[in-house]
Amino acid sequence: MKENGDIHLKGRLKLYLQWPLYMTVFLSVINVIVYLVSKKAGVLMIPFVIVYIVTVIILYQYNKTKMIEDTARLSVDYSGLQQLLLDKMEAPYAILMENGKLLWMNNEFRKVLGNKYKNNSNITSYIPELSQRNFPKKEDAAAEFEIVYEKVEYKMTLRRVAISGLYDAAQILKLPDGMQEFITVFLEDVTELNEYIRANEQQRLVAGLIYIDNYDEVIESVEEVRQSLLVALIDRKINQYFAKANGIVKKMETDKYFVVVQKQLLDKLTEDRFSVLEDVKAVSVGNKIPATLSIGLGFGKESYAQSHNYARVSIDLALARGGDQVVVKSNEGIKYYGGKREMTAKNTRVKARVKAEALREYITTKETILVMGHKMTDVDSLGAAIGIYRAAAALGKTAHIVFNEVSAAVRSLYEDFMKNTEYPDDMFVDSEEAKDMVDDSTMVIVVDTNRPQMTECPELLRMTKTIVVLDHHRQSSDNIENAMLSYIEPYASSACEMVAEILQYIVDEIDIPAVEASSLYAGMMIDTNNFTNRTGVRTFEAAAFLRRHGADIPYVRKIFRDDMDSYRAKASIISNAEVYRQQFAIARGENLKVDGPTIIGAQAANELLDIDGIRASFVLTNYNNKIYVSARSIDEINVQVLMEKLGGGGHMNAAGAQFEHTDFDESIRRVKEQIDRMIEKGDILG
Repeated sequence: MKENGDIHLKGRLKLYLQWPLYMTVFLSVINVIVYLVSKKAGVLMIPFVIVYIVTVIILYQYNKTKMIEDTARLSVDYSGLQQLLLDKMEAPYAILMENGKLLWMNNEFRKVLGNKYKNNSNITSYIPELSQRNFPKKEDAAAEFEIVYEKVEYKMTLRRVAISGLYDAAQILKLPDGMQEFITVFLEDVTELNEYIRANEQQRLVAGLIYIDNYDEVIESVEEVRQSLLVALIDRKINQYFAKANGIVKKMETDKYFVVVQKQLLDKLTEDRFSVLEDVKAVSVGNKIPATLSIGLGFGKESYAQSHNYARVSIDLALARGGDQVVVKSNEGIKYYGGKREMTAKNTRVKARVKAEALREYITTKETILVMGHKMTDVDSLGAAIGIYRAAAALGKTAHIVFNEVSAAVRSLYEDFMKNTEYPDDMFVDSEEAKDMVDDSTMVIVVDTNRPQMTECPELLRMTKTIVVLDHHRQSSDNIENAMLSYIEPYASSACEMVAEILQYIVDEIDIPAVEASSLYAGMMIDTNNFTNRTGVRTFEAAAFLRRHGADIPYVRKIFRDDMDSYRAKASIISNAEVYRQQFAIARGENLKVDGPTIIGAQAANELLDIDGIRASFVLTNYNNKIYVSARSIDEINVQVLMEKLGGGGHMNAAGAQFEHTDFDESIRRVKEQIDRMIEKGDILG
C-alpha cells in the first residue's frame, strides 16, 4: 500500500490477474494476422475480440477489488491471530526499542514483571543486567545469557529484527516513526534445570593427594620407640578430618595418601581453611620438628580421570611452593590455602646432584646456550646467570647471558666483566640479538624466576623447545609450563645458592674464576640480607664452596656500597614510614632521584624490620610509570601470600608486587585492605 492510499498487488497474485490482459493482446495480434490472410474472416472475428476485451476488463476490475479486499481482510485476521497466539503463548515474550523501552509484551511476560510494571518504562528498571551493551549488534543476530529475577533463574534470548517489509495492516503494534529495528526478548525458566545441574555437580567426586612434606626429618627427630606412634597419630588426624566430610582416605606409602570427597563437602573444608594443616602440626610425641602436609585437590568437570590429573598438578604446585599448604585446581582456576610457614630445608643434596646431571646432559647436546634471569636484573639473578655461564664453559660450550637494562644494582658487577678481556664481547646479549641466535640446537636456561612474563625475553620461551628453569621462588599458577627440566627449591636462600650446588656436580674439580665466585657469593648475600634471612646448613656450605674458589669478601662489599644520593633516599623513605595496626611499617618513596629506586626501596624495607614491634614492612616506590612494592618480614608474616593477592609473589619473608599506575594513596589503600582481609581470614600467622 502506498502513502496516497492506492493499493497495488504484487507477486503471483498480480501475475494471475494479469493473464487475461496478456491473452487480449495475443487475440488482437491473431485477429490482425487473420485479416491479412482473409479480410472477411478478419472482419468477422473483430466483434468477438471486442466482446472478449470488454468482458476481461470488467471482470479484471471487479475481481481485483474483491480479491484485494479479501486479502486485506485475511491479513488483518492473520495479524489478530498472531497477536492472540503471542498473547497466549506460555513463554514470556516482549518487544523493545533499541534504547530498551518496552513496546509490547505478552501475558506471560507481564506476569513475570508483576505489579512492578509501568507503562512506557525501560526494561533496565526491572532487569539491571539487561542493558544496551547486551543487545545484539547485527540484524537477526541473537544473544543469550542467564539472569535472576525475583529469585527465579531465566535464560534470556535477545534477537535484533528489522521492520522493513512489514505492512500497516499486518502490524500487531504501533511503531514509532523512523524506527528501523527492534529487539525481541524471550525468557525461559531454567531454575529447576540449574538446580539439578548444581546438585549433580555438588555430588561429583574430588580427587586428592596428601604428602607429608618433611617425613624423614620428623621421624629422625623422635626416638625410635615413638616413631610408630607419631605416624599413627598423623594417620588418625588425617582420617578423622576427612571422615567428617564423608571422604575416603587410602594410604599409598608411608608419607603419601589418596583421598576422595564430594564437591559439596569440599566447600565445607574450604570454609574452615583446611584446619588439618594445623592439626597435624600440633601432633607431638617428642619430635623436635612439627610435621607439615601438602595437599593437592583436583576437580574436573569432564571426567574423574581429569580430576586425578588436576590433583597431581596441585600437589606438584604445593610442593614447589614450599609445602604446608593446600592447592585446589578446577576448570575455573587454582586456589591456595595455608602456606604460613617456611618449608624446612633438607640437608641432603641428592636432588641437586640429580638435577646437575640432567642439566649436563642437556648442555652437552646443544650448540647455543642462552641464559636469562628476570627483568630489572638484580645481583642474585646476574650471579646465577654467570654461574650457568661457567657450567657451560666447563662442558666446552659457550653461553650467552640475555641482559637488556643495566640497573644501578648490578652496574658495577656488569662493568667488571665487560672490562675483563678474558670474557668475549658476546657474553652479554640483548633480546634482539638472542632471538637471532635461536635455531634447532638452542637451549634456554631461566634463573631466579619461574614466571614467563618476568623473564628478560619471554619470546625466547616460545621460540625454543629445550628450556630449563632454576629458581628459588615459590611456584605460581602462571609458571613456565613447557620446561624440559624444572628445578624449583623454595627453601633455598637464593638462585646463586642453587647454582653453586649444581657447579659442584656439573664436572669433577671445576675451576671457577674468583670474579665469578664473588658474583655468586654476592647474590647469596643480597638475598639473605648478609646471611641473616632464609639461611640453612646448605647455604653456608655453598658459601664455603665459593670461598674456596676465591670469592672476595671486600670486593663484594664494594659492590653493595651506596652513593650519597642513594643513602639519603633510603633515609628519606624510612623517615616517612607509618606504623599500621601497630605492627606493619608502610613507607613511600616518591621522587627519589636515584637510578634504582626499587633497590633502595628493598633496602629500606629490610632496615624497617630492625624496629622493635614491626612484623612486616612494605615500601612503595615509583619507577617507569609503575609503583613497585617491596615487602619484607622476619618469620611471623608470610608476605609472599599477601603479595600474591596483589598480583605479585616471592618468598615468605621477601616478596613484591607492582601496580600499573603511580597513585601512591590508592596503592597504600590496597595494601592495607589486603592486610585487613588476611587478618580477618586468619591467613596471617600470629
